[in-house]
Amino acid sequence: MKDFPEALLWERPAGLASVGFHLQHLTGVLDRLFTYAQGHALSPAQLQYLAAEAAGEDNIRLQALVAAFDAQVTQAIEQLKTLEPAQLTEIRTVGRKRLPSTVLGLLFHAAEHTMRHTGQLLVTVKVLTIRN
Repeated sequence: MKDFPEALLWERPAGLASVGFHLQHLTGVLDRLFTYAQGHALSPAQLQYLAAEAAGEDNIRLQALVAAFDAQVTQAIEQLKTLEPAQLTEIRTVGRKRLPSTVLGLLFHAAEHTMRHTGQLLVTVKVLTIRN
C-alpha cells in the first residue's frame, strides 16, 4: 500500500470491490475466524464491524485500515503461538447456524481467504494506479 493514492481507496474499477473494502475485510475475516477457532461466538462489536464491511464505510482512512490489518495479523500470530498440536482437531462451530469445523479447518480457511483477498487487493491496486 506504500504510495497508494488515498483518493483511490474506495474506487470500484469495473464494479469490483474497492481497495478499502479488501483491507477492511482482511482484518475482519481474520478476527472472526480466529474468534471461532478459540471456540467463541462473535461479539456485538465484531458483528458491527461485519455490517460496516458490507456497507463500505468510505470515511475510513488508508493509514487506519493498514494499521488495523497489521494489528490483526500480529494478534493472529500471537494466538497461533499458544496453540498446542492436539487442539488442531478440536471441533468448533461457525456462525449463527453453528456449522461444524475444527480449529485447523478455521485456521486454514483464514489463511486461504486472506491470500485470496490479498491477491484481489493487489490486482485492484495495480488497475487503479495504472489507470490514474
